[in-house]
This record gives sequence, structure tokens and C-alpha cells, in this order.
Amino acid sequence: MLEKLRVIFTIPELRKKILITLILLGVYRIGYHITLPVVDQAAIASNASDSGALGGLIQRVSVFSASNLQQATIFGLGIMPYISASIIFQILGSFVAPIQALKKEGQAGMKKINDYTRYLTVVLCLLQSAVYVFAYLDSSELIDPDFQNASGGLRFGWSITSIMMMTCGATFLMWLGEQIDEYGIGNGISLLIMAGILAAMPAALNDLFANSTFELKGLGGEVGVETMILLGCVFVAVVVGVVFITIGQRRIPTQSAKHVRGRRVFGGTRQYLPLRVNQGGVMPIIFASSLLMVPGIMFSFLEQAIGAEGTLGTVMAGLSSAFQPGSGFLYNMMYIGIIYFFCYFWTAITFNPKEMADNLKEYGSFIQGYRPGKRTADYLEKVMVRITYVGAAFLSVVAIVPTLVASWLNVDMQLASFYGGTGLLIGVSVAFDLVQKIDSHLVMTSHKGLLES
Repeated sequence: MLEKLRVIFTIPELRKKILITLILLGVYRIGYHITLPVVDQAAIASNASDSGALGGLIQRVSVFSASNLQQATIFGLGIMPYISASIIFQILGSFVAPIQALKKEGQAGMKKINDYTRYLTVVLCLLQSAVYVFAYLDSSELIDPDFQNASGGLRFGWSITSIMMMTCGATFLMWLGEQIDEYGIGNGISLLIMAGILAAMPAALNDLFANSTFELKGLGGEVGVETMILLGCVFVAVVVGVVFITIGQRRIPTQSAKHVRGRRVFGGTRQYLPLRVNQGGVMPIIFASSLLMVPGIMFSFLEQAIGAEGTLGTVMAGLSSAFQPGSGFLYNMMYIGIIYFFCYFWTAITFNPKEMADNLKEYGSFIQGYRPGKRTADYLEKVMVRITYVGAAFLSVVAIVPTLVASWLNVDMQLASFYGGTGLLIGVSVAFDLVQKIDSHLVMTSHKGLLES
């Protein structure tokens, strides 16, 4: 392996791409810690430990958006506005005729869609930063006294300045990801998210070792040697399972028709059509976790407004605790149900069996036993429904593993989040994509790939 790593840096073009990628990721990490000028630095440290409803929402969203809203930085929005804009256009592309027409135009059409995505990203940045500044920052205790108005809130001029700074920061991150795509290696947006996830790992491990003892303490109590060994085994097992399902495919055999041209016969070969088991990727978990945050925050605010006294206050307190992440059986069952729903929803958007059947027919290929056209499309849809059930079950297990690890082994949720959920799925998928792109460069220069023996 060391020899293969040495070979990577002996290829000038590949070495240049890797260095550019590392430099741009370094720029992102620097801006990640630069706070807005209106915040009080002393209050930032105490705000990092905020475990309230809104603080929990911000902390969980930061996992899959490369954002840092808890510390009010210039890159606070992360790349979530760009991801949201991309998802909106991907959904609209399934049933809006003008966008479908642009997708069929090839590279020129996709360029226009990318331009529209950037414009929508700027609009979303303005809206999200305005909500953050006026709804959260203006009512928090993070504002420096020099920037406060008579009522203790943020001055209007500085509010507009903060909104523009956060909008520019998120737009710059979008540009940074595109530069990695063009001049670096790997998917730029995914690498930014992965960098944020990996950057949180040293702090989580430091807290684990600081709050543990190298003695036998038993499971479920204080963290001892056996707990750390079990954590290591669980982490390896979960990663192996994620890798297995991520690269898992259902291969449907196809047959190409024979074409006789002169004295030569073309086609007639057997191939296969790969269908991913986890067709939805990480999106169903993102949608499900985001959707379940809304009732918890809403009931928490109602509980604070009504008070703990009385029947209504008791009901609101019970509902608020029931919708907190990892609160119990009801929350986990709702989490799994929503994941299943969004798995089928996202698969229905991204997978078009009719279009795939038409493409097979156009290229002279067919699935044995099924006529080209509607019969083939119905068969592909039936197969995708079945394997999506398996993929949804896998995502459900991965989603609740952090909660089980945190409750059963009595470890911090920040550490347990590395054992499943959004962070682990993103990390594994981005690592595979990066290795595949490095492999392609090595193969083009007559070298063995990283995964070849």
C-alpha cells in the first residue's frame, strides 16, 4: 500500500490534482472557523454546548451540510443551499416539461440547468441567512454589545451585513466545490461534507478517552476497556456492512440483437444491467431526520410557551420528549417508517423504468423473456420495488445504530454518530468515489489501481 501511495505522487498530473484539492479543502476549513464580526467570542464557547431543541437541529443539520451555524461563521450555511437547489431541480426534472426538455438537450441543457441551480442557490442563501439572523442570532446571547441596539438585538444595518456575508460565504463554498470538480480530484461538494465530518472525529475520540478508564468496568456503565473494544468491533462491522450494501447491485442479464453487415455479424453478446440496491443513497436519511426535527422543535416551543403546569403542559412535555432523537421505541419506529417512505419516493424520482426500457430498445438490447417496451419497463419497476425494500431496511438499521450505541454503551452522541447515520454513509460513498477516480488515473498511466493486488 505504501508503494501504491508513493506511485500516486510520482504522476505529475495526479499529484497536482491532489494538492489543489487539499489546498481548497484547507481554505474551507479556515473559513469554517471565521466568525461574523457581530458575535461575542466569549459567548461562542458556551453556545457550542447548547443542547436545546434549536441547538440540536443546528448540530444535526451541520453533519450533512458542512455548516457551522452554532458558531455563526461566514461559512455558517455550508453547502446546504446548493444541495437544496440541486434537489429541487432534480425533483422538478421528473414532471416539469421545460426542465425535461433541457435534460434531453445533452451537455448544453445541463449547463443551463446548472446555471439555474446557481441562481436558486443565491436566493436560498438570502432566505436561510435572513431566517438565521433574525430568528436565531438576533434573539440569542451571541451578539457583541457594541453591535446591539437599544432593545438588545442586532442593529438593522449589521443584520443586513451579516446576511450578505453568510450569503457570500455559501456562494463561495459552491464555487470552491466546482473548482475541485474541475481542477482537483473527486466530487467537490461531497469532499467538503466529508471534510467537516472527519474534522469532528478527533474531538469525539478525545472526549471518549478523557471520560474513560483503562480498567474493566462492564457494559452500560462507565466506559472501560471492554466498552472501547466493543466500540471498535461495532465500528468495523458497520463499515463493512455499509460498504457491502453501497456497492451492492442486482445484475439483470440482457441480450443484444445480432446485426449482419456484409459478411460480418455484430451484437448477439450477453451483458447485464446493474441496479443499485441502495438506489436512494443517503437522501432518505437526510429527509427523514430533517422531517422528524420539526415536531420536536414545535412541541418544545409550545411547552415553553404554555408552561409545565396543567394537562396541556404535561401533554406538550410528553410530545416534546417523544420526538427527541433517540427518545425511545416510538421515535425509532417513526424514523424507520419515514425512511421507507422516502426510499421509495426518491427511487421513483431518480429511477425511470420506462426511459431505461426505451434505451435498451433503442440500442437493440432486451431482457430475455420480456418484450421490449412496456413489459420490460414493468419488469424493471417490479425488481426495483423489491430491492428498494432491502435498501430501505439497510438504511433503517444504519440510521438507528448511533442511538443504540449511545444508549446501550453510555457514550456521547457525537461519538456514536460515527457508527451510522448520515455521516458514515457520506464518508463511505465519498471515499469509494475518490478511490475510483484515483484508480482511473493510475490505470491510464499503466499502473495498478489502489484496490488491485
